[in-house]
Amino acid sequence: MSKRSHHHLTELGCIACEDLTEFGAGKEGWLAPDAGTTVLCALDAHSLAIANRSVVLIIGWSDSDEPRVKIRPELSPIEAERITAIEWLVFDDIKVIAIGTSRGFLLMYSLRGDLIHRQMVYHGQIIKLRVRGTKKDLMQDISSEDVCVVMPGVIARFDGSDIRSMLQRWFQETHSRFWDEKSNKDLEDDGNSDNRLPYQIWNVNKYGSCVDAAITGIMPPPLMELQSSQRYYCAVTIGDDAVISAFRLSEDRKRSLVGVILSKVMPVTFSTIASFSKMIWRSEPTPTSKPEEKLQSFARASSLTCLKDYPRKGEKLTLSPSGTLAAITDSLGRILLLDTRALVVVRIWKVSSAFIILNSWEPTAPFSGLSSIFHALFQGYRDANCFFMEMLVNRDDKRASSSYHVPGKSDYCLCLAIHAPRKGIIEVWQMRTGPRVLAIQCAKGCRLLQPTYRFGSLSDSPYVPLEVFLLNGDSGQLSVLNRFLN
Repeated sequence: MSKRSHHHLTELGCIACEDLTEFGAGKEGWLAPDAGTTVLCALDAHSLAIANRSVVLIIGWSDSDEPRVKIRPELSPIEAERITAIEWLVFDDIKVIAIGTSRGFLLMYSLRGDLIHRQMVYHGQIIKLRVRGTKKDLMQDISSEDVCVVMPGVIARFDGSDIRSMLQRWFQETHSRFWDEKSNKDLEDDGNSDNRLPYQIWNVNKYGSCVDAAITGIMPPPLMELQSSQRYYCAVTIGDDAVISAFRLSEDRKRSLVGVILSKVMPVTFSTIASFSKMIWRSEPTPTSKPEEKLQSFARASSLTCLKDYPRKGEKLTLSPSGTLAAITDSLGRILLLDTRALVVVRIWKVSSAFIILNSWEPTAPFSGLSSIFHALFQGYRDANCFFMEMLVNRDDKRASSSYHVPGKSDYCLCLAIHAPRKGIIEVWQMRTGPRVLAIQCAKGCRLLQPTYRFGSLSDSPYVPLEVFLLNGDSGQLSVLNRFLN
């Protein structure tokens, strides 16, 4: 499909198909972030994964002839288990889809729909799956790539190298022998659940249950433990009780009192509930199932700071590529820019974009239009979605204008794209304190997306900038925000 450019957007492809009817397509605004639906999206360089409570649909947006794949995970109907998070895991020659469930299971599927891995992380709903990598710099002496699993009051970390090794083994075994019908069935039912992936898990529930969280990177050890050889991470959480909280996460599991208590109490509690349920329903035949997985004990999480500002509540969090900045949306329609190293809010967006609408209003316009303008003014950035992106802003020097010059990382500047669905606008602001460089009107049923981090891309050459895409749910059109701006 040929690309068509409309000023600040370039159309890439269309995902419209009959299979999307199962996800609500055909209804106006079915994909809108404020529609109250359970539709989840995950974007890759060539594919889009869309999920509802029980089904994941994989669509190739760059090639309309690419076959679509439906994945129906085996979920527990008794516990009303559902899909609550999806994300791509992309390596050099391997691409799989990761699924988080309301019971705390992490599932990995191939693009053919084969179950590769199934593992319980912890009892509770998986809210978010985050994939990211950080380069070695002055503050961080080693590079790191990981998958972060966010749950209410709990955060877990899987190392990217462990996931890569497991996936490589699975694909090598799959391609090295012919599977008979029984083997295929066993693989589909059980996956690779016997080979548990190592991971670390922390309880970050000190200031109440979190609704989103992220591991921002590796941080120095406490002053009294400079000689320690273990690694420490910084985690930022947001929630209802504390808008922002920060923790130092240790790899040490021996000194976590909360972890010891919860790791002992929770399994016993769930075991008691399960036994009581069996007593009630023992008249019905129950299928034989594998014993409950043993949960990993919590490592130590030390509180660094927290911000409580009732009635403000944290809602969504997004990280910059380096992890040094975090954009946080709250319940008051504002966006906070947090320096994750200094743990200080360095910028706040309120209702500035609504004044742009007021400035464009003509006195001759009917007064009925004023009500919608003032409505937008007081909405602020409610239900906003944010993504960091990189743009070539005011790069009009000879080197940038040369057709032989390939832009490198130093040619781009970091920006924040803000989608305010209630106002139908996308704004792009230059970091950290720069001006607004772009504003785009968009339809109500749009969603802002960003391709997942690709493992091993820290050393990519030439440099691939961070981009943001816009998916119009009503038309099915996928576009990318142009990164060239004068």
